[in-house]
Amino acid sequence: MEWLAEYGLFAAKALTALVVVFIILVMVASLRGRQRRGEGVLQVTRLNDQLANMTDRLGQAVLDKPALKALHKSRKQEARARSKGGADRDKVFVLNFNGDIKASALESLRHEVTAVLELATPRDEIVLRLESGGGMVHAYGLAASQLTRVRDAGVPLTVCVDKVAASGGYMMACIGDRVLAAPFAMLGSIGVVAQLPNFHRVLKKHDVDYEMLTAGEYKRTLTLFGENTEKGREKFQEDLENIHRLFKQFVSRYRPVLNVGEVATGEVWFGTEALQKALADEIRTSDEYISQRIRQADVFEVHFHRPKKLQDRLSSTMSAALDRLLLTWVSRLYNQRFW
Repeated sequence: MEWLAEYGLFAAKALTALVVVFIILVMVASLRGRQRRGEGVLQVTRLNDQLANMTDRLGQAVLDKPALKALHKSRKQEARARSKGGADRDKVFVLNFNGDIKASALESLRHEVTAVLELATPRDEIVLRLESGGGMVHAYGLAASQLTRVRDAGVPLTVCVDKVAASGGYMMACIGDRVLAAPFAMLGSIGVVAQLPNFHRVLKKHDVDYEMLTAGEYKRTLTLFGENTEKGREKFQEDLENIHRLFKQFVSRYRPVLNVGEVATGEVWFGTEALQKALADEIRTSDEYISQRIRQADVFEVHFHRPKKLQDRLSSTMSAALDRLLLTWVSRLYNQRFW
């Protein structure tokens, strides 16, 4: 029976250790939960240092000792020049906006703009790297309003489009004092679109009634399940035309050099064509422009991040996987439109 007593003692010790580990894990999870419920984190990266570190690492691999010594000497001279400039050196703040249909990146953008405008002066600059094919009218209207805050504060705003700024994306881009586009970036799509299926005939075929009660003549115009009327279609089209008119007025206000009547057809143009249409001011990638500014000023990339819960991260991962799958199939179906 001695072995049984020893086994019981061992089991008690093991159980005690497991309980302690469990308590620690619960405390850590609770602490992380509190952090997640906080105000989020503003991450700031000095791109001057990032580029210098990459250059030094590459130099150590490919340069001989004299050339590497000369590189280090030039780095020290640049550092002394920066220290002499001190607080008088211009500052460039780089923001990123990767827009989906719901303009989900708006949450980060509004905090980033608020933080930067607390420090930026008219001698500084804000560079927005913008990628968006547009989406919901109200969401992109609010996103554009964040950039109008920059214009109203008198801080120069440069918008860089490397891939696409269309529809709501171009509504944001046109606010920039300058719009830089990569040679094959897509700009434009100044138009409005809405589409929905109607299952009324399917329901009618299967003897299914659909009831919809409203108060107000135009509370609903077109529906998914009811029988749509010509009057409802006309009102729906009228609403689209009104949104389009507001869209054109907005673009004209912030980009008066643009012939809105010529480009507000819903079409998109590639970079060089967009330059000819005055949708862009210069053909240049964001990498090229930011590298140039690094040689002239202190450049900081600013990103607001709010930690997500585990279920949110899993949901985002699954959503991204589905998006990639959908894009793959679309590209296969319309491969003549993709390079």
